[in-house]
Amino acid sequence: MKILLLGEYNSSHYTLKEGLEKLGHDVLVVGHGDGFKKRKVDIKYTLKYTEGFSGKLKSVLYRLFGFDITSMDVKKQFESFKDRLTGFDVVQLINETAFNTTPETEKTLLEFIFKNNKKVFLLSCGTDYVSVKYAFDKKFKYSILTPYFEKKGSKKDFWHALMYLTKPYVDLHTYVYNNIQGVLASDLDYHIPLLKNEKYLGMMPNPINLEKLNFIDLKVTDKIVIFHGINEKNYYKKGNDIFEAALEILKKKHPNKIEIITVKSLPYDAYIKAFDAAHILLDQVFAYDQGFNALEAMAKGKVVFTGAEQEWLDYYNIEKDTVAINAEPDAEKIAKKLEWLILNPKIITKISKNARAFIEKEHHYVAVAKLYLEKWESKP
Repeated sequence: MKILLLGEYNSSHYTLKEGLEKLGHDVLVVGHGDGFKKRKVDIKYTLKYTEGFSGKLKSVLYRLFGFDITSMDVKKQFESFKDRLTGFDVVQLINETAFNTTPETEKTLLEFIFKNNKKVFLLSCGTDYVSVKYAFDKKFKYSILTPYFEKKGSKKDFWHALMYLTKPYVDLHTYVYNNIQGVLASDLDYHIPLLKNEKYLGMMPNPINLEKLNFIDLKVTDKIVIFHGINEKNYYKKGNDIFEAALEILKKKHPNKIEIITVKSLPYDAYIKAFDAAHILLDQVFAYDQGFNALEAMAKGKVVFTGAEQEWLDYYNIEKDTVAINAEPDAEKIAKKLEWLILNPKIITKISKNARAFIEKEHHYVAVAKLYLEKWESKP
């Protein structure tokens, strides 16, 4: 089968490609590499005019004349490789704005994709209309919009999510759904909002290439090493402020028992190596399930503070605090859970092994690729 994967978040599509290729399929991944993370893709385009002086110029031009120079440039780049994006049996969009352009440009590029390929599917991953609307209506007990409701930033700071509720993006959402065979979700944070959607085909666990991620046996001989990776653009969205507050509590109570490593906005190749020495990794707060970074850390045997809500425990039939630690939006609760681990290092070792076993069972990239194939082939 010939498969086109459009767009990339972390390495969800490229890892899926690796699994599909193991099964004998021909796969092409197109994307911009997920920004500063510099993830690998087969055809890479760039998002120009997004920062500094050129970013300000872009904003002025958009306000004055209504055109977006980044989208115009992506469209120009698209013209140079669009002939390679035809004749596929299956196309999957990483989300509703797979090309990261304005809704108008997105429709133009997607029209070409819909006309020149057989079946197109949508992956609910990152932000999209359905998940953002669910969060905005406060149907989750907390979500990526909780910091916005708590006034931790302006509307502009959360525009990357709120924009999906504006009319142009709602229209794009309708256009995409009218042209796809079905939609899939990458984890429970997207699965739950889609449960009553007639186009929904089910949840596909994020694929993790275990051949590239060796398990690191956690030996506790001295201090417990805690790793905190900060994405500066998503500081409040990920709950990094809450993690930092928890670490301050811990430093006062157990200064001689811990070592803290903090990094900011590292490219992927540097990030994946930076936490090798850690026992515990602080990933994100406002989630019910794990994202790609957390899963890769778990594959290496780290004890990860991330989304591990009751819904996740029920879905996978897991006991609390045995595979991952649910990071609630409460610094004191996180600090207490960290303290529990620091004072009981044997539990760290146990969770480490359980985490690796869980990824092997539920997220192995070849097994996940088979699940995708089943869903894609289920639609005529």
